[in-house]
Amino acid sequence: MQQLHTLTSAMRRALQLAANGPAEGVNPRVGCVILNPAGDTIAEGWHRGAGTCHAEVDALAQLEPDAARGATAVVTLEPCNHTGRTGPCAQALIDAGIGRVVYAVADPGRHSAGGGDRLRTAGVDVTGGLLADEARAFLADWLVAARLGRPFVTVKWASSLDGRAAAQDGSSRWITGPAARLDVHERRAGADAILVGTGTVLSDDPVLTARASDGTLLARQPRPVVVGRRPVPAGAAVHGHPLSPWFLSDHDVPALLRSLHERGIRRVFVEGGPTLASAFVRAGLVDEYLVYLAPTLLGGDRLALGDIGVPGIDAQRRLQVDDLLRLGDDILLVAHPADSPDTFRTTDTARSAPAAQI
Repeated sequence: MQQLHTLTSAMRRALQLAANGPAEGVNPRVGCVILNPAGDTIAEGWHRGAGTCHAEVDALAQLEPDAARGATAVVTLEPCNHTGRTGPCAQALIDAGIGRVVYAVADPGRHSAGGGDRLRTAGVDVTGGLLADEARAFLADWLVAARLGRPFVTVKWASSLDGRAAAQDGSSRWITGPAARLDVHERRAGADAILVGTGTVLSDDPVLTARASDGTLLARQPRPVVVGRRPVPAGAAVHGHPLSPWFLSDHDVPALLRSLHERGIRRVFVEGGPTLASAFVRAGLVDEYLVYLAPTLLGGDRLALGDIGVPGIDAQRRLQVDDLLRLGDDILLVAHPADSPDTFRTTDTARSAPAAQI
């Protein structure tokens, strides 16, 4: 039986392989490493997108018949247990004669979960939870989307220390400095879609691209989504985005997220303004907060958030701070709802043996 450090090294390699897969779409990024009984790597694979071989099958395809018998498959996500465009990976591993499967995170999907149980029933030794925290962080958006049927939602705002997103005359460029603005653009590039309300489009005329410090476009761009019923002029800057903008009039936040999920969006970056951001907070549909704080005071009533459904102190929305970053003179506070049952932050115990038992 492989030593823990061998399996851990293989899982880290599997996570590296998983990163080769597409970051957008409905499928997770998964990597797989197959070890022989001596602990040597004999095959590697990853999932390249919808309709292609899953990571386990991709790795098995590199082996001669019977070469996988008695081997160990190290996979970042529990092997799937359903038939879609491809067959169940759990059965493929069984058919190949794999003797042991070690995975990081259990599959939360209603239709795809249960691969671990299927493997155990077939006599395969199965262990879950190895490097689970790292895998959850890597798969955070997909895990939320798979469990809840909606995209992972990040709400971002920049404000003065007294919580104002703009001066009294409505001007807001720039509250934060260059380092904070560059950080925003890099995080935009990690999202599938960037959402703003029509009010922001009409007042600020943003193009909603992700840009480098020199103004050039980053390689990956979020889909611009404008939410609201007011018409957007044909000459608005958002029409110059390299991806055609989507215009959605639905003010029902859960319905809006379901619609985006059905379009293959699994990570949403809510950029503004206060009306749209407040609607997401009020609906309890925020997974991550990015709050950029500038060391300045503006006063007035141009608050970063409006009514979020807190009539009294007992109803306050408590957050748990995940990180504090200094960006030039500004501070970025990264947080999530304190009462959030986030899949990627909870312990993977439902169908997993403790990692210490590996």
